[in-house]
Amino acid sequence: MSFPAALVLIVLIIGVCSVMMERTRNRTLQGRSLEEQERRALEAERDDARQELDQIKERVKVLERIATDPARRTAEEIEKLRDE
Repeated sequence: MSFPAALVLIVLIIGVCSVMMERTRNRTLQGRSLEEQERRALEAERDDARQELDQIKERVKVLERIATDPARRTAEEIEKLRDE
């Protein structure tokens, strides 16, 4: 094999290796990006669930108050809730 042919072969091998390494690095970065997106989506879902739970707790408090109050206060509370 002549020197120029060997030099071309070496340059070609280095080029192919660098392209392969770059693709591998890009895939790794994309995988991390997807993990980050999934984490953010789960956090948003968790926050929504907490907010919904707080709303449900507030509704239960109102229902407990209505269930344990005398009839007159219950009627007043119902009217008050209708006005809102």
